[in-house]
Parts: sequence; C-alpha cells; structure tokens
Amino acid sequence: MKSPVHRCRDVEHGRGQAGSGAGAGSGAGGRSNCLQPEQRIPISKDVITSSSSSALWFIRDTCGIVCAIITWLLVFYAEFVVLFVMLVPSKNLAYSIVNGTLFNTLAFLALASHLRAMCTDPGAVPKGNATKEYIESLQLKPGQVVYKCPKCCSIKPDRAHHCSVCKRCIRKMDHHCPWVNNCVGENNQKYFVLFTMYIALISLHSLVMVVFHFLYCFEDDWTKCSSFSPPATVILLILLCFEGLLFLIFTSVMFGTQVHSICTDETGIEQLKKEERRWAKKTKWMNMRAVFGHHFSLLWLSPFSTPDHGKAETYQYVFRLVIHTSPNKPDRLNIQTEINED
Repeated sequence: MKSPVHRCRDVEHGRGQAGSGAGAGSGAGGRSNCLQPEQRIPISKDVITSSSSSALWFIRDTCGIVCAIITWLLVFYAEFVVLFVMLVPSKNLAYSIVNGTLFNTLAFLALASHLRAMCTDPGAVPKGNATKEYIESLQLKPGQVVYKCPKCCSIKPDRAHHCSVCKRCIRKMDHHCPWVNNCVGENNQKYFVLFTMYIALISLHSLVMVVFHFLYCFEDDWTKCSSFSPPATVILLILLCFEGLLFLIFTSVMFGTQVHSICTDETGIEQLKKEERRWAKKTKWMNMRAVFGHHFSLLWLSPFSTPDHGKAETYQYVFRLVIHTSPNKPDRLNIQTEINED
C-alpha cells in the first residue's frame, strides 16, 4: 500500500488554499497528511466529452497499423480456404449454402466490430485543457484540487489513465490493443468485446468445417474433394486449422476477461495496479448495460448500433492534497507529484 505522499499525482489547487493548508500543516508537527482526501466535484460537460467526437478517430502507430492489417489478412485467408477449398467444390449444395452464409455473416460482423473498435474514440480527455484560465474558471474552493496529467496537459477525471501510444488520457482505459490499433476504453469496449466474440466463433466454425472436410476427403478421392491439388489442399487446411485453433484460444480468453472486467466494473489497469475502489458498486447487470446500452436486445450484438448509456454517471475529480511541513519553514506548502506510466 502506497503512502499518501506517493499516492498523489500532479494537481492544481484553488486560490487561498495555501493559507488554509499552511495552517493545517503547522498543526501537524512535521508530518505529512492529506487534506480532504476524498472530496469530489463533477466535471463539466466540455471536460468529459471529446472536442472532436464526430471526427474520425485513428491512431498513427506503425505497429498497430501493421497488426490491424494482419488481422484483416488472416480473416481474408480463412474466407478463401473456407469458400474455395471446402465449400465451392462440395457436392452438397445445402451444406455449402448454410455454412457459407453463416461463416460470411460472422466474418463480416467480426471485421465491422474491428473497424468500429479501431475508429471509435475510446474516451479521450480533451488535450491541453489544463490551462490556468480554465482551472480558474472552475472556481475551486480552498482545499479543492483537480488531477492534471503532466504528459498531455489535460484535466484528468477519475478512472482515467494516460496511454503512451495514443498520447492521450483515456476514460476507463482497460488496455491498449495493437490488434485494433486503439485503446479499449469507455466508448469502444462494446465493439472490442464483439470483435473477440465473432473471431472466436468463426475460428470454431472453421475448425469444425476442416474436420468434416478431412473426413470427407479420406472417404472420397482427394482429387475430387477440392479444386486444388491434394498437397496444396492439405497445406491450406493445416494452416487454417492452426490459425483457427490459435485465435480461438486467444480471443476466447480475451472475451472472458473482458466480460469479467465489465461485470466487476474494474478495468484491466485497475486490476493490475490494485487501485482502491472509489466508485459506487453496481450489479453485474447494471455494469453490462452501462457498456452495451440499456434494455437488452439484439442491438447488443450489432457493431452498427451505438450504445445508449442513458444517464451516465458523472465523472468526478478526486482531490488528494499532501501537505509537507518542516521545522524551519512551517508555512511551506509542497504538492507531491507522481508521473504515472499508464
């Protein structure tokens, strides 16, 4: 457990605070203490809303762009093998139509979810709004402080963390995922969950079809069960089997951890850092509705619907002011800072 001094971050404080703080510090007898450690004030609308929410969000990160392109290429490879190696040469027309329709629908939803997760603002805090003029306009009372990110110079709401890749503070940041070239945060977590779910489903579906196709080819002539040569068919199916198994395991684990994170209302970063819970505890159903939108419907499974969060909980500024006093300078006020590597 960190001491109160080390738990503090960069803060800005209201005028007149130094006087009241010095008085409190002089009575502390040289100790460090927190002044009003859990005071909160609501963040105004323009602070919690991205200034360019209607604009296209895209992170110019080389690694992330390459990973996103690889993701699409792997899905297209699976499409190619499923359609042209297994379904088109099949003699069972109904089997080909049903499985082709199902696989292509799931693949389309997976890519649509990936695109929404990649191009949706995850909940970025407006950059550079921690100016002296704006902080003064908040009219903070003595003893009230707000978090200020030293990296992007933004006023930092509760449960926000700075991403070194996006170079922004992200509200309810879970993690930065290179496969979607974006942070997973408050506004795009639904799309990331859908992406992992649909990738897991098409991986499972492709594995089942590969098994049936191998059985069919063993019973029949290998030259007739595919439009490709037997060696090429075997290589293509083995590669698809490896890809499907790998991504089935990976995305299933990611899907499970995301659902658990949503139900417990605790992001991945908060779990790793073991941060103290400062927000109200809700039921699992309420937490699910906060991410996917109110009133359960099939829209929860659609990457084309934007979640209706209803009356979302107002974000707060958390105040943690540390006062240092020394025998030589009892009236000196020091604000300790800790630069977070979120």
